[in-house]
Amino acid sequence: MNLALFDLDNTLLSGDSDFEWAQFLIAQGVLDREAYAARNLEFYEQYKAGTLDIHVFLDFQLKPLSRHPRAQLDAWHTQFMQTCILPMIGEKARALVDRHRAQGDTLVIITATNRFVTAPIAREFGIAHLIATEAEQVDGEFTGNATDVPCFREGKVKRLEAWLAAQGASWQTVARSWFYSDSHNDLFLMERVTDPVAVDPDPQLMQTAQARGWPVMSLR
Repeated sequence: MNLALFDLDNTLLSGDSDFEWAQFLIAQGVLDREAYAARNLEFYEQYKAGTLDIHVFLDFQLKPLSRHPRAQLDAWHTQFMQTCILPMIGEKARALVDRHRAQGDTLVIITATNRFVTAPIAREFGIAHLIATEAEQVDGEFTGNATDVPCFREGKVKRLEAWLAAQGASWQTVARSWFYSDSHNDLFLMERVTDPVAVDPDPQLMQTAQARGWPVMSLR
């Protein structure tokens, strides 16, 4: 197996789907602008700085899902895809995915953003395998809680290894592995693959990539 792993936010997307989902709900009047906008920006800045407490953030991110029926959430997400996500998908990102598909590589999006937000985006790219933070559901409705290990920092490595095991595979059966990411938060996984690639990297990742001789590319 050859494995092509893609981070999503600010990598395949020219923006952050997590941040934009909250901003979308604020714009729709679903979330109170005064209460949520500043907090959303604060979490985003913490993520970029590498100081984000993922459990505190998930409480903020997932609780609004529990306040609305799944059918209403799905309707909002359809609009979100059209107005916010599709404009963030560039031709270079699509071409990169298509190149790995043509090579016969197994394609996986691996992201800290929850599956509800990201599953339709993975489908837009035609990528069947998605490893994301999981939002708990009961009878198809969200509870506002997370399940499993958050797919963030070291958690990405743990979740990928669990996914590999579920496929009857392991690192030992992966001949070659690429991981494309923009963020220093992903260094844990980048250090595990054979071919780490920094994509429009943040300053910390750029410094690491240059020091280690990793390829640097832009999808913008």
